[in-house]
Formats: sequence, C-alpha cells, structure tokens
Amino acid sequence: MNFIELIKQPWPWYVAGPLIGLMVPALLILGDKNFGISSSLRHICAACLPAKIPFFTYDWKKKYGICFCRGVLLGGVISAQFLANPNPVIVSPNLAKALQQYGITDFHSLVPTQLFNWPNLLTLKGITMMVGGGFLVGFGTRYAGGCTSGHAITGLSKLQWPSLVATICFMIGGFVMANLILPFILSL
Repeated sequence: MNFIELIKQPWPWYVAGPLIGLMVPALLILGDKNFGISSSLRHICAACLPAKIPFFTYDWKKKYGICFCRGVLLGGVISAQFLANPNPVIVSPNLAKALQQYGITDFHSLVPTQLFNWPNLLTLKGITMMVGGGFLVGFGTRYAGGCTSGHAITGLSKLQWPSLVATICFMIGGFVMANLILPFILSL
C-alpha cells in the first residue's frame, strides 16, 4: 500500500487521537498558542471589519489564527480533490434504517446530499438547518468563549474548569440535538 492509499483510509482512534493530542503541547511549546478555530474567525472579522466595534478592536496581526484558518481551508480542498474515498461511508445498519424514515439513503459522503444542497437551502427545512444551525453554533461558540475543539482539546489539557463545564454542555447539547430536535426537523 503506497502513502496516498494509506492516508485515504480512516485512521483508527489510537493513531488519530494521540496525533491530535500531541498538537496541544506542540502549539504551547512553539509559542503559547491554543488549538481551536473560533478565535481564528474572530481575527478574520477583526481584519475585515474596519468598524470600531470594541470586540474586534485589537492587534489581530499578532495572532496566528488567520494562518490556521488558511491551513484548515487548504487541507479541506486538498483532501476533497485528491484524497476523497469513492466508496460509500460505512454507517451502522440501525442508523441507516432510522435515516431511511426521513428519506436519507445516500451515504456516499459524510454530509447527506439529500439534505444539504442548493435547492434544499430555500425550503423551510434547509433554512432551519443551515441558517438557524449556523446562527446557533456561532452564538453558542461566543457564549461559551470557544468552540468544541478549543475547549475539549486545549482547555481540558490545561485543566481549565470552564472548559470541562463547556465540554459537558457540548456533549449534552449534542445528545439532545441528535435524539430529540433533529428527528423533528427532519420530519418537516
């Protein structure tokens, strides 16, 4: 198996987990940097919005977050173009059966195209899921003072109490959303 074929395959948790975990001490040693994306989006807003909004008035040029966002975007483009797996995503038979009740039968990508597509965006379900969900994620990230990766990876490794509380709330919110709210939205 060559290198490209190796990185196209899903990595087991015991490889991917430690690699992500090693990013935290590497970033801290290399310059007291945090691993997370929400602060990077704040830096982009500070760079693009010349208004005198106090939250965005700081020296964003000294932050590495914009480079981090570029890397995330570039990594996504590279993986979509060159590392895409043509095989369907393997999901649990119970999950596939549950999703079929809502008309979701295509498992060729991580994001069901039957839900997330341009024509669907203009429906009530599409607006609720994409626009409403985006607003709630943005609000929750700002309210929690960071995103899931920032709190769960960096915050917990630094033994920060607020990150533990935020991570527990993220997990409870994800459970409630997946089991109680999402089935209601999918049935619209």
